[in-house]
Amino acid sequence: MTSPPAPGSAATTGATETTRWITTPVTADLVRGALELEPTAHGLAPHRLPAWARAQWSDGQLAMAEAQPAGVRLVFRTAATAVELDTLRTRVGYRDIPPRPDGVYDLLVDGVPAGQASTTGGKVLLLDMATGTAETQDGPVGTVRFEGLPGRVKDVEIWLPHTEITELAQLRTDAPVEAVARRGRRVWLHHGSSISHGSNAASPATTWTALASSLGGVDLVNLGFGGSAMLDPFTARTLRDTPADLISVKIGINLVNADVMRLRAFGPAVHGFLDTIREGHPETPLLVVSPILCPIHEDTPGPGAVDFSSGTLQFAATGDPAERAAGKLTLKVIRDELARIVAQRAADDAALYYLDGLTLYGEADFAELPLPDRLHPDTAAHRRIGERFAAHAFGSDGPFAEVKA
Repeated sequence: MTSPPAPGSAATTGATETTRWITTPVTADLVRGALELEPTAHGLAPHRLPAWARAQWSDGQLAMAEAQPAGVRLVFRTAATAVELDTLRTRVGYRDIPPRPDGVYDLLVDGVPAGQASTTGGKVLLLDMATGTAETQDGPVGTVRFEGLPGRVKDVEIWLPHTEITELAQLRTDAPVEAVARRGRRVWLHHGSSISHGSNAASPATTWTALASSLGGVDLVNLGFGGSAMLDPFTARTLRDTPADLISVKIGINLVNADVMRLRAFGPAVHGFLDTIREGHPETPLLVVSPILCPIHEDTPGPGAVDFSSGTLQFAATGDPAERAAGKLTLKVIRDELARIVAQRAADDAALYYLDGLTLYGEADFAELPLPDRLHPDTAAHRRIGERFAAHAFGSDGPFAEVKA
């Protein structure tokens, strides 16, 4: 920073000499949205899958995705005007490609956006797409600083970057901190792919899931895993065992672009996934959401491929549309099958609902707000999807409408 931060802004410099800091350990009662906090040499690493689930598949993509704290935030009550958070980040980079932007921390004061920051240092997970290898480069702990906050007692939320693995080292404030009670807010548990994870959104509080949770007045637990929404049984069991008042699952895009199954396996896998969730949540409102529009995979099966020829990350479908006859999945096939399965099950499950993803983002939206990398929505499209989901799900006639006593 070359000039003093304005009120509500952020810096990554260290503490000023005159500030009298109070150090507060980062403990579970200050963290929302994580299913597990793993002790590390630097502090705590939030996870969005429990250890037993992580042990059942050692895939590097899933390990990276679930450790990126999408939807995870620190929540506390304080009169502090300055806050510092020490973290050790792990950024993802691609060899011979310019570095990706720094992850963003969003600050909310009493639910209202009040500042943003990025940190420095940290590790880099360097991926080589040509060879399929990965290398981790070490780096130091960095500090995120917010100052100029109002001096009154207030609820503070710090949303962690959804694009960086983050270890929480230390929290410092210039006034005492206390945990915030949930105050009866319903918990919304959501599972999906990288779009639910937040890919291409500018910051963690502006992903479509975060925006929808704010509009719906609920506490979000985001189990959106980039590249890893595969109808995995361990994910279904995690959803089954996680306390929630509302559940949604967004199914489809990863199954197509990873080309992991055919239509014969897809239907039974969806039934099994929903059966497992229902074992732990037999009457909880459960919303099944099909994929948003993605032109490269509407009629063309996967696998998908990355393309760096333009100097930026782009995606393409490499399958043959004629292979649909042999059971290869496309997004249109998946939407039809999900609608059929939900209609069949809803005859005996009054709390099961279906939402066509094209109502969240369809052809007209693509014409106005195209997918920058041909796969993921940008920040403006995330906002539109979040607003439409909230209107549908949390509206007065929606599946997540709050029942008035």
